[in-house]
Amino acid sequence: MTEENDYVEMTTTTSRRWRTPGFGPKSGTRPRVTDMKARTSPALVGLMLCAFLVSAQETRTERVQFHRGETGATVKGHIKGYEDVHYLLGAKAGQSMVVNLSTDNNANYFNIFAPGKKPGEDEAMFIGSTEGNHYEGELTADGDYLVQVYLMRSAARRDEVANYTLEVGISGSADSGGVSMD
Repeated sequence: MTEENDYVEMTTTTSRRWRTPGFGPKSGTRPRVTDMKARTSPALVGLMLCAFLVSAQETRTERVQFHRGETGATVKGHIKGYEDVHYLLGAKAGQSMVVNLSTDNNANYFNIFAPGKKPGEDEAMFIGSTEGNHYEGELTADGDYLVQVYLMRSAARRDEVANYTLEVGISGSADSGGVSMD
C-alpha cells in the first residue's frame, strides 16, 4: 500500500534530496527520535568502543632514581604503537634539568610536565615534537616533573617500535634532584 505520496522529501545542508518511505501526511507517522536511536545504537557502540581502545593506550610510570652522589641517570627502553612511558623526577625550584633522548625512530619524542600537570589534561612545559629531543632549563617549582616518552600518532597508527636511551640530569642549589638509590 505504498504510493508515491507516502514519501516525504528531506533536504540536507548540501541540498541533496532523498525520499524516506512510510513517513508523511498519508501514512500518519513521522520519524521519532527513539526510532533513530534504535537504528544507530550499534554504530554508536562501535564508535565508542574504538574511541575507548585508542584512548586506553598503555602507559607505564617509572620513577627515575639517581645513585648516591650522582646528579643524573640513563634509562633505556622501548615503546610500540600507542604505548608511552612516564618518568617521574623529583626536583626543587631553582635547580637545572637536562633531558636528552636518543632513538632509532624519528617519530619518537618526549614532553615534560611541571609538578601536578598531566598528559592529556594540561599543557606541557616542553614539547619535543616541536622543540627537538634535547631540553635544558631552570625549574620553577618543587615536586615531581613528568617526562613522557611517546611516538607521534602517525607512527603509533602503524604500530611502529622505538628503542631509546633517555638521559636525565638535575643539578643546582637544592640538596638532591632525584631520589637516592642505594
